[in-house]
Amino acid sequence: MKRLLEAFEANFAAGIEVGASASLFHEGEEVCSLHGGHRDADRSTPWDADTLCLVWSATKGPSTACVLHAMQSAGVDLNTRVAEFWPEFASSGKETITLAHVLSHRAGLCALESDSATAFDHTSVVAAIESQRPVTPVGTMSAYGPRVFGYLLDEIVRRLSGGEPLGAYWRRVFADPLGLDFWIGLPTDHHHRAATMLSARVEELASQASDPFAKAFADPSSLTRRAFASPRGLGGVAAMNTPAYRSASFPAMGGIGSATALARFYSALSEECAGHGAGLFSKPVTDWMTTRLTQGLDGVLQKEMAFAVGFMMDPLDGERRKIRQLLGPCESSFGHAGAGGGLAFADPVRRIGFAYLMNKMEPGVLPNKRCLALVEAAYKDLGD
Repeated sequence: MKRLLEAFEANFAAGIEVGASASLFHEGEEVCSLHGGHRDADRSTPWDADTLCLVWSATKGPSTACVLHAMQSAGVDLNTRVAEFWPEFASSGKETITLAHVLSHRAGLCALESDSATAFDHTSVVAAIESQRPVTPVGTMSAYGPRVFGYLLDEIVRRLSGGEPLGAYWRRVFADPLGLDFWIGLPTDHHHRAATMLSARVEELASQASDPFAKAFADPSSLTRRAFASPRGLGGVAAMNTPAYRSASFPAMGGIGSATALARFYSALSEECAGHGAGLFSKPVTDWMTTRLTQGLDGVLQKEMAFAVGFMMDPLDGERRKIRQLLGPCESSFGHAGAGGGLAFADPVRRIGFAYLMNKMEPGVLPNKRCLALVEAAYKDLGD
């Protein structure tokens, strides 16, 4: 994996990394594992093979897998109305919302109006979701839910599984059987392994001021700002480094783990989709993973987006060519980006699982050149 190593080292040489790791699986085997730099701002503690990293919204991939598995086990499909197994959800005009709507960010529940819902109180957020009226028309445009989406997934898993929280479901069904060093709610005895997340510099943020997302985020009244601010009670980047946040189970943006763990997870999904897996999912469910349910200008991210069932996909043009290749050249690749530039995805055609994690965050909605250079190099190493 000469090109991938060179691209990884080039990011450090250019001064755009503090600490980072990357992993590439091909046909079920890890063919490249990289780590370098430091896990702290003072650059006193090396980033080693044991280092864990907060992945922000890349958590939505593992959380989505939990929902899909719980759906499969309960015998429900994408057309099932959420209110059928969560009756309280039906209030305020949500009785027709299906699992497909929720999983593709088309349920209109990206932001909450309730001031009583707080991030550390799952019950209060669920109550706010139940009383919330959709803020965008159901089933039309996607409106990405950076925070609320995780509570929706968690409650769906609890309702379908008999009450088991999503973080525990993840450990039981995926993490422990597959040996994944990835947690949605990090145990205290693993805190010392976690890298310190470092926010983007002021000048980097200023360079993005004209970007549509940045403009919307700067407007307190915008749907973008409201979505990223609810439920309330979450601090900024520095707060996510504290013990309380690391231990909390935030299925939308609180996952902490290694690049190898995330790449292995997506490798397992790519094997399942290719018919070489261990039978975690049925063929209909793996088909959901690779099918775009929506594409268009997202009402929160202010960017052309495509979503399958909880996973991001690259959007296509009218001739089914990729508008961007964040997830490599394969049309059916799926995964999820994380705030600051991280990424993990599955390519079910090439049977690839890839992950890149870092602690020096960059501005922007989606990963930029340092991550894209790694993805491009990985495919060149594999012959594409």
